[in-house]
Amino acid sequence: MKNKLVMFWAIVLIIIASIVTICVKPTKLGLDLVGGSRLVLEAQTTDTISHITPDMMSSLQFAIENRVNKLGVSETVVQRSGDKRLVVEIPDVSDLNQAKAYLGETAELDFRKPVMKNDSEQWVSTGLTGKDLNSANLSTNSQNGQWVVDLEFNSAGTKKFAELTKKMVGQQMAIFFNGELQSAPVIREPITGGRAQISGGDSGFAYEEAKKMVDLLNAGALPIPAKIIEENTVGPTLGADSIAKSKLAGAIGLGFVMIFMACYYRAPGLIADIALILYSIMLFALFKAIPVTLTLAGIAGFILSIGMAVDANILIFERTKEELKAGRTLFTAINSGFDRAFTSIFDSNMTTIITCIILYCCGTSIVRGFALTLAIGVIVSMFSAITITKNFMHLAFGTGNLKNPAMFGLKPEEIGEGFQAVETKREKAKFGILD
Repeated sequence: MKNKLVMFWAIVLIIIASIVTICVKPTKLGLDLVGGSRLVLEAQTTDTISHITPDMMSSLQFAIENRVNKLGVSETVVQRSGDKRLVVEIPDVSDLNQAKAYLGETAELDFRKPVMKNDSEQWVSTGLTGKDLNSANLSTNSQNGQWVVDLEFNSAGTKKFAELTKKMVGQQMAIFFNGELQSAPVIREPITGGRAQISGGDSGFAYEEAKKMVDLLNAGALPIPAKIIEENTVGPTLGADSIAKSKLAGAIGLGFVMIFMACYYRAPGLIADIALILYSIMLFALFKAIPVTLTLAGIAGFILSIGMAVDANILIFERTKEELKAGRTLFTAINSGFDRAFTSIFDSNMTTIITCIILYCCGTSIVRGFALTLAIGVIVSMFSAITITKNFMHLAFGTGNLKNPAMFGLKPEEIGEGFQAVETKREKAKFGILD
């Protein structure tokens, strides 16, 4: 009983932590629920690119995903459509111009040196560009407190930068970003550490300007040109209506299930109802903690997983009733019911999880959302059915015999027949009589 109390308090702590998570963490909603922008990009051929290959599209998809993630646009879905198109869904960004800016802005960093041409000094490229960059970071100048952009080159860029600064001691090296001069510091000595800094000239950078530059530099350039050929927005009104209907459907479904369990399985059914509520709290908290982006399909997977959690309880209670009919004590019947039902529960849940894995790997974004929420729900449901329900059953009914069979939806004569059968077998065994 001591172990049961320890487990009980552990469950209580888990529920408290889940409630805190639900209250503190925001819910991430997908494009179909919160609204946002949907863009279709088409890869473009150039003088040097005559044919779009699958590898090029994979590189473009990776670059777009990398760009929007580094720009802080979370939960963006980027998926292939046909041979040379990408569909980009950006939740919670309804301004199409802003959405296009996330995808379309370039990050052309170029280091140039002064050269006299046609009796005038011009800046020409040194061959050191943003492709030689490893990372960019935002910081402040220790002398004047202005915002600056710190650059760190990769191994090839470090070597190039060292060779250039050796040759250009006493000269200016200009830093151009997207074709505009940012600063032109004088090289005082060779720089071999692979680091440089963009100061923004005498006036310096505003924070927003420097932050945007850092984000774009870290996002990198697109491997092949891409053109936006289709753009539209999804209004939040449709999403709000879908959420309201999903909540209503979930409440009605959960209510009917709980009524059925209480009416048919009586006391164990009530315990299962409590476990079901706790399961829903834990699962929703887990979705927020991961976090999982909830789409309409994902909510459907969530609701379906609740039904599957009830299936596990039904198997357990039916097995427990069989054990009671066979004459087992209540404590033994509960343990045997759980043990005998576990294999069936495990097998059925594993087949569901395998199906979810296949759907997640091969499906579109909508299907993947459904598969993910359902798989997580099934895993949590096994913990709920095997641990929470069993623990509560033992705490509620103790270790004695079943004095009131109606509490388990059984008739007294059903229990009696079980005991009589056991006693008869014992008597026959005593005298060596075999059935």
